[in-house]
Amino acid sequence: MQIRKWVFWPVFLLVLCSVLFSLFFPVTFVEQMQAANFAILHHFDWLFNAVTALILLVLLLIRCSWLSNLRIGGEQAKPLFSKWRYFAITLCTTVAAGLLFWSTAEPLYHLHDPPPFALAEPGSAAAEVFAMGTLFLHWTITPYGIYTLISILFALVFYNLERPFRISALLYPLIRRSPSIWIDNLIDIVCLFALIAGMAASLGAGILTIAGGLHTIGGWSQSAVMLGLISMAIVATFILSSISGLMKGIRMLSDLNIRIFIVLLGFVLFFGPGIAIWKMGGQGFLHYVLNFVPNAIGHYEPGDKVWTGAWTIFNWANWMAWAPLTGMFLGRISRGYRVKEVIMINLVWPSIFIVFWMIIFGGSTLYYDAQSGGAFQQELLQQGPQSVVYSLFEQLPFSGVVSVVFLFIVFISFVTAADSNTTVMSGLSTKGISHENQESPAGMKLIWGAFIGILAWIMITYSGIEGVKILSTIGGFPVLFLFLLLIISALKLLVSGRTLFDKREA
Repeated sequence: MQIRKWVFWPVFLLVLCSVLFSLFFPVTFVEQMQAANFAILHHFDWLFNAVTALILLVLLLIRCSWLSNLRIGGEQAKPLFSKWRYFAITLCTTVAAGLLFWSTAEPLYHLHDPPPFALAEPGSAAAEVFAMGTLFLHWTITPYGIYTLISILFALVFYNLERPFRISALLYPLIRRSPSIWIDNLIDIVCLFALIAGMAASLGAGILTIAGGLHTIGGWSQSAVMLGLISMAIVATFILSSISGLMKGIRMLSDLNIRIFIVLLGFVLFFGPGIAIWKMGGQGFLHYVLNFVPNAIGHYEPGDKVWTGAWTIFNWANWMAWAPLTGMFLGRISRGYRVKEVIMINLVWPSIFIVFWMIIFGGSTLYYDAQSGGAFQQELLQQGPQSVVYSLFEQLPFSGVVSVVFLFIVFISFVTAADSNTTVMSGLSTKGISHENQESPAGMKLIWGAFIGILAWIMITYSGIEGVKILSTIGGFPVLFLFLLLIISALKLLVSGRTLFDKREA
């Protein structure tokens, strides 16, 4: 294989300059990133909401159209994985460490500092319902819809229409020809840089969560050195896993990961608050459903922009930063399934799983916070969001053992997600990726893994959790405009794409 020099070198140099600048001038670097983050959230929040709403609408149209019965790879194609294995890989390559980090920390923010449009007093029952409904908004249908649209488009153009392993191939239904080499490279450059920022943000959340666990369990300091050592351990592991190949590392890790997820869910459900969280979760889900349309289109007052920028738009940007390359990976492993099955496994099943996870973990956090008179909120303010989940475990039996298991699952969760994305990043940076040869060079995976680790370490060392949010927003912003084109491409495929597939089958 050869390096795609007009894709690899621009991103490599840009990231290298960012890393060097952040190392030598960390305070100035963080200030500049904060300024860029504020400008994006202030001027483009409406566009993030509009695009995510359109994505869900397009997916609904696809599910109700002729396209839903189309088999990816042709009628004779056989699935690469069973449905269970496919679902496990989908879930574990998308949630990364973010779900484990935010499922207990985020509801406390919404409970004690709800926005004006929530019409709820801080700490009230109404604020609890708003907090649960907001968790469902940020973590279920909308984010998985973002991934699913990319995965369906890429799977169809890569396998059925035999287009090259490029993000620009997603635009083939729109322009009916290969784009110019400059447009092709530019799209890949934007998405490659976006994923580097998105992965650095997710890695930052994982590092903070592990550091919080080590501090809780063993009293270890959350110093810059400790954060750096954790980052190095995670990066080294996901690079080794990625080098082992698509059919080995990611398959084994995702299967292990989801089984531990289920055991952990069952443990908290059995020993936790019980019926109280289901009542809270049911009310929150009803709130989510009733307010889904205005929330999806961003129907807020101007004074609410600070809150929506810090939470909803941050989440949309984070998912978008991951979406192009993660969607390509999910598209690669969907061969042999019909489009409607891809929607079910990539969108519906993960969303249902996340609903249960949020009810059990988020609901338990809110319950114990109320029972302790706001002790969890004090822990959040004093020790940071990474410490909240360990406060939850302290309310349950075998807290020490559970905390150790949780540390392990955080570690494996990010490794699983980073494995797949590092493979795709390396594939975009090299020539020669095809249906028959889908593995990229180990050296390329090492380069991108190292850069991601350094970026994450710098941002969380000098900016904490705000650094994670800044990286997410900046990573997702350029991809926002790509999604506008992808929506049009998907609509054109729906309207006039049947002839493309009929000719290919013939």
